[in-house]
Amino acid sequence: MSVVGFDIGNENCVIAVVKQRGIDVLLNDESKRETPAVVSFGEKQRFLGSAGAASATMNPKSTISQVKRLIGRKFKQPDVQDDLRLFPFETSEGPDGGILIHLQYLNEKQTFSPVQILAMLFVHLKQITEKNLEMPISDCVIGIPSYFTDLQRHMYLHATEIAGLKPLRLMHDCTAIALGYGIYKADFSNAGPTYVMFVDIGHCDTQVAVASFEPGHMKILSHAFDWNLGGRDFDEVLFRYFAVQFKEQYKIDVYSNARASIRLRASCEKLKKVLSANPEAPLNIECLMDEKDVKGFIKREDFEKLSADLLERISIPCRKALADCGLSVEKIHTVELVGSGSRIPAITRILATVFRREPRRTINASECVVR
Repeated sequence: MSVVGFDIGNENCVIAVVKQRGIDVLLNDESKRETPAVVSFGEKQRFLGSAGAASATMNPKSTISQVKRLIGRKFKQPDVQDDLRLFPFETSEGPDGGILIHLQYLNEKQTFSPVQILAMLFVHLKQITEKNLEMPISDCVIGIPSYFTDLQRHMYLHATEIAGLKPLRLMHDCTAIALGYGIYKADFSNAGPTYVMFVDIGHCDTQVAVASFEPGHMKILSHAFDWNLGGRDFDEVLFRYFAVQFKEQYKIDVYSNARASIRLRASCEKLKKVLSANPEAPLNIECLMDEKDVKGFIKREDFEKLSADLLERISIPCRKALADCGLSVEKIHTVELVGSGSRIPAITRILATVFRREPRRTINASECVVR
């Protein structure tokens, strides 16, 4: 029986399995390597993964995304409240101080915990895996952020138990990245350890680890993170910018309309990707709200100015990881940059300034954890 790796991201999930010829990333029903971490509840059925993401604009208040941010968190925590303001679904405080999610399903008001939603995702990923392998699976390894508390780890284990999975290990994301890097890179020096820093900028967080490599041996020397700095924060910068612009220009308030907010955020994410490769980019959305077509435009340099406070924070966990392991910048052999939020050119420039060398991208940014 194969051991399966699951990377449950804040935005997307990836599945990998060990086969005779190596490690394969499995395709979902849409033949895509990434499956959205979304559960949407319709009137008569649930839509999970890609189908859930497709239903988000039709059922915004019954579509749950970014559940990873809610696992093991307390409702009244200020940063949790900041997250909940971004979500269109209704929430309340549970009897244990946790988070409860309220939505319409089967023509009734239903209440779910984040663990139940996560378990639904695990079931969906398990079904994708079993369809690919044509055999039942249970043994798995799951990637988790290094900042997860014991409670959050137990919640993950509980969700896998509900889904009928047997996790052999919960592995830190950066540890998994470093392990894969060490396995596939065979030219480490015998003269002494090679120090590599891994910078993983995901959808909602930034994680950094320093690892030492010698032939046949790897050791994680330090971890650091900013659990509130990721690609979605840069999306939100664009969202706020255009929300203000459209209110002035078209007299519409996207904050008051859940469907319009979802569509604008999705467009801002695409715009951010365009700006990563181009100095400027337009934004066009048909019938965003009140049957009004909207148009916008932004230059990369303006986007970087708007994101200046976020960009300044990128180097903080990097410097902390260096300080914690007692190494100087000169000792770091390579800086590997991964994660879905890492493609912004300004981030590369900042890291190049900090480490006095260009960060490398020799690892698959989206699949390195699960592999």
